[in-house]
Amino acid sequence: MSQWFECKVKYDRMMENGAMKTVSEPYLVDALSFTEAEARITDKMQPYISGEFSVDTVKRVKLSDIFYNEAGDRWYKVKTNFITIDEKTAVEKRTASFQMVQASDFKGALATFMEGMHDTMADFEIASITETPLMDVFPADLDETRADREARQKAQNQQNN
Repeated sequence: MSQWFECKVKYDRMMENGAMKTVSEPYLVDALSFTEAEARITDKMQPYISGEFSVDTVKRVKLSDIFYNEAGDRWYKVKTNFITIDEKTAVEKRTASFQMVQASDFKGALATFMEGMHDTMADFEIASITETPLMDVFPADLDETRADREARQKAQNQQNN
């Protein structure tokens, strides 16, 4: 099962008017620990940010699933209540669960979510769908070994020098 961490990266960005502005952008990273999450976001962001940057915050986020849609440029958080019935008391019980959905708008988020859940046998209701400020999501690259990462990092360092 994936462990997701929200990492906030702080850096100076050149604005359209030419002024420099310090921005803090959130990213979602699949990692095994806080340390790995910080290392992975640093590794992912280095090619895109010129100059200094820092990882301000790393916090664990509870997500049960992520639904990707390559046409989407925004990330939506869906709160779902799974409905079960207690056999002894015959009372409905709702268990909250959170999913991330990539989409270009609210309707697309709903459609992508419903498409991803079409095989689900459990009863559920959507409690909320909210747009998040996430810039990107980085799932674990299970094919990449530690040696591959170190070789890529060494090549990047040689290019920068």
